[in-house]
Amino acid sequence: MDENQFDLMRRQMILEVVAETVFLTQRLGRAALDARVIDVMAKIPREEFVPVELRPYAYLNRPLPVGCGKTISQPFIVAFMTEQLRLQPTDRVLEIGTGSGYQAAILAELVAQVYSIEIIEPLKKNAEAILQRLGYKNVHVKAGDGYKGWPEHAPFDSIIVTCAPERVPQPLVDQLKEGGRMIIPVGAKFAQELYLLEKKDGRLEQSAVLPVRFVPMAGQGGEKPE
Repeated sequence: MDENQFDLMRRQMILEVVAETVFLTQRLGRAALDARVIDVMAKIPREEFVPVELRPYAYLNRPLPVGCGKTISQPFIVAFMTEQLRLQPTDRVLEIGTGSGYQAAILAELVAQVYSIEIIEPLKKNAEAILQRLGYKNVHVKAGDGYKGWPEHAPFDSIIVTCAPERVPQPLVDQLKEGGRMIIPVGAKFAQELYLLEKKDGRLEQSAVLPVRFVPMAGQGGEKPE
């Protein structure tokens, strides 16, 4: 497939994300996502973040396997979670679960610095290589247990978690800046609720925003890494 075909597929993906948002208007409380997030997703080559044999399917509005039992999230979910953080250009963001690196690339287009943790070493190396090849110099990736966060670079303006613990990890709460926002799936295996957490006066305000299905958090937060 050539670049023109991928461009057409990318535009179709955006149309599907927009349509799904409209379909979920009553659940989401609005009919459109932040145009900044949509614009970024319209230019990032998602095909670079999936295995070569899956590139023809890269722009389907669904998750795809990326190896080691993990997936790249559905584009609508990526857009929705990113928007929930209300990101600003000066923000420092922590991502738990680098996976393919696609979410980190989107964040990198919207904020100053992205710190991303992946517990599976081969996935970390692959994502890091892709991000470097695409020129993202403001993304910092390390292998480690995301449950513990990255205290050396805390506090963070926002935290996005792309794997599901059974409870919100306290270290992540501690590393969230006052006034910061965290978006995180919480619950049992493959059946969770997406929660938005806001830190106000040292306390967390939380709201359930959408039922989701994510892979469980590994390491101290849950299952052992593969």
